[in-house]
Amino acid sequence: MAQVELHAQDKVRDVFEAGQDLMMVPTDRISAFDVVLPQPIPDKGRVLTGLTLHWLSLTEHIIANHLVTAAPAEFPPPFHGRPDLAGRAMVVKRAEMVPIECVARGYITGSGWNEYRRDGTVCGIRLPDDLRESERLPEPIFTPATKATTGHDENISFARTAHLIGLGLAEKLREATLSIYEFAAAYALERGVILADTKFEFGFSDGGLILCDEVLTPDSSRFWPADAYEPGHGQPSFDKQYVRDWLKASGWDHEPPAPSLPDEVIDQTAARYREAYERITGEPFDDYLRRMGAA
Repeated sequence: MAQVELHAQDKVRDVFEAGQDLMMVPTDRISAFDVVLPQPIPDKGRVLTGLTLHWLSLTEHIIANHLVTAAPAEFPPPFHGRPDLAGRAMVVKRAEMVPIECVARGYITGSGWNEYRRDGTVCGIRLPDDLRESERLPEPIFTPATKATTGHDENISFARTAHLIGLGLAEKLREATLSIYEFAAAYALERGVILADTKFEFGFSDGGLILCDEVLTPDSSRFWPADAYEPGHGQPSFDKQYVRDWLKASGWDHEPPAPSLPDEVIDQTAARYREAYERITGEPFDDYLRRMGAA
């Protein structure tokens, strides 16, 4: 993207200066085991943006968010009307970000499952004995983490969160995180999708706490098909798990450079992202592309 000022960049996203706001552009890059893979996943960034827009609209009654516009005709120069950004980019408010990843878990899986097997807890929260992998928890729990600039985020207790950012803010984050999760989990389940867990980021804009970043996407959440759910083991999911499984089977040592992905793995992963969009929104992904001027 020429003649624009890069504000920030991570493994899969570019953020540019856009006057008083920022231009957030999820790319088609994909990472696994903290390494960016050689090939992109077609339209992955547009799936993330489309789902984020869907969820931001649905959760405005719970908390305000950072969205300014996703319409290319409303983008400021030099982004105005650019077809390559259609359906992919969002102009968002600048915010003073809270340095905590706000994770809600409704099922025991991932790093939570690893801690539970070892200690019977997740982020210091004592859970019932004899839970099986992927089992639904008695009630959703708030399990914050510190943001890592490299490597993995570190799960922390609520007490440590309160020490880092203050008890009042920690309580507000817990309430907002669980409220959004409970709403979204019920909404997704009605559409045949289990929202096992998800993470949110919050910030302050104009003195108020707002929801920021991508929201309830396959990159920030575990979505499972409800019709295939069976506790006691890992679940099929609408995300990059297919890529992780292939990489594990390839014998790669998780050190860069990563191996090239076969076309079948790329196509299957792209299909899973699209299916997540279509199941949750009830809209064909191609209709979203046309509606946003990206087709």
